[in-house]
Amino acid sequence: MQDTVRDREIAAEQRHMDRVYRRLDEKLQEAEFLLADAGKIASVATPGALAERDAMVYRAGRHLQRLNSEFEDFVFGRIDLLGNGGGRGIDLDEDTAPDDADPEPGPEELEAAGIGEVLHIGRLGVLDADYAPLVVDWRAPAAAPFYRATPVRPGRVVRRRVIRSLGRKVLGVEDDLLRPDLAETVAADLPVVGDGALMAALGRARGHAMRDIVSSIQAEQDEVVRAPAGGVTEVRGGPGTGKTAVALHRAAYLLYTDRRRYSGAILVVSPTPLLVAYTEGVLPSLGEEGQVSVRALGDLVDGVEAQRFDTPELARIKGSARMARVLRGAARAAMEAVSRADHGDPAARGLRVTAGGRTLRLSPGELAGIRRTVLGGTAPVNSLRPRARRLLLDALYAKLVAELPAPSDAAAAAEHRADFNADAGTEAPFMEFLEGWWPALTPRRVLAALGDRRLLARAAGRVLTRAETDALAADLRRGTSAAASAGRGDGLTVHDVALLDELRVQLGVPPEPARPREPDALEELGGVEEVRVWADRMDGRGGAADDRERDRTEYTHLIVDEAQDLTPMQWRMVGRRGAHATWTVVGDPAQSSWIDTEEARAAREEALGSRRRRAFTLTVNYRNSAEMAAVADRVLRLAAPGTEPPRAVRSTGVSPRFGAVRSADDVRAEVARLLGEVDGTVGVVVPMARRAEARGWVSG
Repeated sequence: MQDTVRDREIAAEQRHMDRVYRRLDEKLQEAEFLLADAGKIASVATPGALAERDAMVYRAGRHLQRLNSEFEDFVFGRIDLLGNGGGRGIDLDEDTAPDDADPEPGPEELEAAGIGEVLHIGRLGVLDADYAPLVVDWRAPAAAPFYRATPVRPGRVVRRRVIRSLGRKVLGVEDDLLRPDLAETVAADLPVVGDGALMAALGRARGHAMRDIVSSIQAEQDEVVRAPAGGVTEVRGGPGTGKTAVALHRAAYLLYTDRRRYSGAILVVSPTPLLVAYTEGVLPSLGEEGQVSVRALGDLVDGVEAQRFDTPELARIKGSARMARVLRGAARAAMEAVSRADHGDPAARGLRVTAGGRTLRLSPGELAGIRRTVLGGTAPVNSLRPRARRLLLDALYAKLVAELPAPSDAAAAAEHRADFNADAGTEAPFMEFLEGWWPALTPRRVLAALGDRRLLARAAGRVLTRAETDALAADLRRGTSAAASAGRGDGLTVHDVALLDELRVQLGVPPEPARPREPDALEELGGVEEVRVWADRMDGRGGAADDRERDRTEYTHLIVDEAQDLTPMQWRMVGRRGAHATWTVVGDPAQSSWIDTEEARAAREEALGSRRRRAFTLTVNYRNSAEMAAVADRVLRLAAPGTEPPRAVRSTGVSPRFGAVRSADDVRAEVARLLGEVDGTVGVVVPMARRAEARGWVSG
């Protein structure tokens, strides 16, 4: 039944979307006509006409560009508002503060109320031919309730809807029923899709007890959404308490209250791509491209999209905080291995340079000593190339002055040394040797090098056991070779991504050689330099894509979903992206999948630092049935003694049944039986590695 309601609501939104796009096509044709017509003004050939033409072309061009650029995901929200009988609520014509709404309307006002206005929220405002709004610009005061309204302070909003689309096709809708108290009157004929349907069902329940429970759900969730932004907001709650939805509404609230600070700088981290897809569908703040970045742990490092999962044994090795020490040693140990692999071990041949009229040589032993000296300390390996160059020149100069002493006068000696550096340091043999002897290392290359068991053992020392070293080296050989052959990250696992990020820090960015730049004619004439603001870089105007990525390596607010499942190495990776950020951390410690909870806690504390903490606990399970919650509560008492389970308030009358499933046919038969007993969706839970296999069991 719910699927039928969902399909019907998607079809209704599709009809409205089609109407909007027809109007947009008309506006595009008008803009193109104006652009073409503006060019004809030049026929007058007076300075005034030329200036008028330029202004019209500029305005028409800007309008045309804006229409074209805003076409994707054009309409993303909708709000259904009470009519005049429902009290003033939030004024659509004023940009009032979130708490400026009038007191709730009384019973008589609500009895006379009905749905008065339906507003669709989108990237641009669109009026029909009669100047009635088809879409309200998300920046307009009229759109404020979409972001501002909460179940505790709904104002005039009865239902809020998030619309997901691809191009011109509506894919799905997700509703919040903000006034379940009106479920039997105003909202009785208002379909509610998604989790909002559960709240609607609870709101329609008879008796004051159930309505009190609905109020408690709304109150504790609203408190989290509106919590101050500073420090760390920690949200704990068991299954079905709405932790993820609350965190995402919090992102929308922060954006609305301080868009200048948070726009383009909120990162939502989800454990898996499946949760990323859910997050992108629910998040009611996707009013502008780039406002919120939603990324899975497997694609937090640019250029890598890992979706494969390790076995539990390998995951425990890769996720452990011990790997930070292993990779610190690996960054240094890999220099020689990569040099040998790419350039045939240039150090084995020694270094031979002609300078100052003499042929100077450094033996393999001398070069090994110089390398050990350069690698001393903790500086990132790639940033040490200038030091390596300087020490090589020092050693060569010492050879020269042993044969031809330097001038005794200090000034003359300094000039003599500078001449030598310029002579020897620019010799082709020296530059080629340095390139091969101290290559620029990449995280992917070093991780691949660790597939060599001997190199990994040298880097790990006693940090890993012999069995752990063997297993990890074998896995890295398989994974990195598969990734290299695919040209992407297919062979890498989600846990490998945290290792790559750790290596990125240990290696550092290699210094870029200075390249001569072609002179710009405008600069030569007037000394004009381009000025770009931060917003321009975010939009890609006048800058390269890598500029935008560098601007986004750190965020101003991080939302970490299912935080209890992050490994220590993943906490280190996420922490780097929020070094100066405020945080919202959402999870259920009782469901942690990491075996060493103390190790994970220490890594989490290091990532969050000394920021002020603010803790909330969600206590009502409104999604799962009471029958299922009773089973989960028994498990909880064994897994986490003393942990208080959330209260389940929804009952189906169907008790759980336990039975052995021995084959794919058994699974298919059980799914068919359940679909005949209950309305809604049946989920088949399998290990991540068997998802594709299980999908085949129940196809059709």
